[in-house]
Amino acid sequence: MALHYHCRHCGVKVGTLQQSAVHSEELGLHQLSPQERQEMVSYSDDGHIHIQTICEDCQEALERNPDLHQHEKFIH
Repeated sequence: MALHYHCRHCGVKVGTLQQSAVHSEELGLHQLSPQERQEMVSYSDDGHIHIQTICEDCQEALERNPDLHQHEKFIH
């Protein structure tokens, strides 16, 4: 099983973790609301977990331009 992290704004691959087993508490996923978890975490048929996060570039862009928070995708 692998955990694949991708930026939810630009789609860039942030990283991958290879794990044989992992608990949601170890990843911090237990802190997400059910709606956030549904939006940010998906499971593929082959057992991999895909997590939407934010990359450093998009985080910096949001810090410089707070009005971008209103857009789901702001980098095309």
